[in-house]
Parts: sequence; C-alpha cells; structure tokens
Amino acid sequence: MNLSEFIRNVEDFPKAGVHFKDITPLLANKDAVEFCLQQLAAMIAGEKIDKVVGIESRGFFFGTLLAHKLNAGFVPIRKPGKLPYKTLKEPYQLEYGLDTLEIHEDAIKKGERVLLHDDVLATGGTARAACNLIESLGGEIVQCNFLIELEFLKGNQKLKNQTVKSLLKY
Repeated sequence: MNLSEFIRNVEDFPKAGVHFKDITPLLANKDAVEFCLQQLAAMIAGEKIDKVVGIESRGFFFGTLLAHKLNAGFVPIRKPGKLPYKTLKEPYQLEYGLDTLEIHEDAIKKGERVLLHDDVLATGGTARAACNLIESLGGEIVQCNFLIELEFLKGNQKLKNQTVKSLLKY
C-alpha cells in the first residue's frame, strides 16, 4: 500500500507559505490505518517499550494504537492548560511561531523505555521539546518515530542523539 496516496497537501495552512501534510484522509481509511500501524510498529520491533508518548494532537491517533500494540502505557504531551494535574513545561520554536508543551510530572518513571511518536517531523522544535520533557522525568528514549518527515526542514538535526525513523519522507 502506498501511504502517500492518503496524505493531502494543504497550501498556506495554518499560515501563508506553509505546505501542510494532512493525514485525515489516511485516518478515514481503515485499511490504510491498519497498514500504517503495522509499519510504525515494525520500526520499533524487538524493543521493549514501557510508554508511548504522543504529542498533541495528531500524535495521539497512532500513539495510542502503538501503545496498545506494544503492550505499553500511553502518555500525552499537550499544549498549556490541557492537562489536569501538576506538569512540567518546555517552551519551543515552531516552524511558524513559539509555543509550550506540558507533561504530567508523574507520567514517566526513571528508567522507563519510551517511544516518542508524532505525525510529522518538521523543524524538530516540537520533538526536541518533547524529548527534553521525557528526559527530565528520567525516561530513556528508545526511538522517535513519525508518520511523515519533511527532510528539507532538517528537523532530525535537533534530534541528533536519538534514533529517528519515519514512514514517509518529503
């Protein structure tokens, strides 16, 4: 199955000059979802994972599915004010602005093996901030995996100390 056939390009979203990769057509096709899940899980095959961390919000879709498939817990990383308990915060630079991520302070225990998942790796700011949060809690990041990597933005350079894998590269 060619997953790129299920990725819609949206020009000038969320602002002018951004070429957004929309995964909602993929999510609407049950066969594409299953195939994508199998491929994402294959990228981490053979590794023991205690927690899958998904980044708000599109990282939740396959993050929760991966957690279930890998028999691991799921941890959401969210935008400020969305988590109900005590959090750690990490500011980061987006390709189109500045933002902050939060994680519950008790979400990951020291030494737990973590898979970080998000839909797109662009400039790497969001993923780097998420890694900083995971590591500040004592988590060991086994892999950062993505459905899509926008190679021309060189986001993987912000993740030099991590194993980075992506299903689709543009």
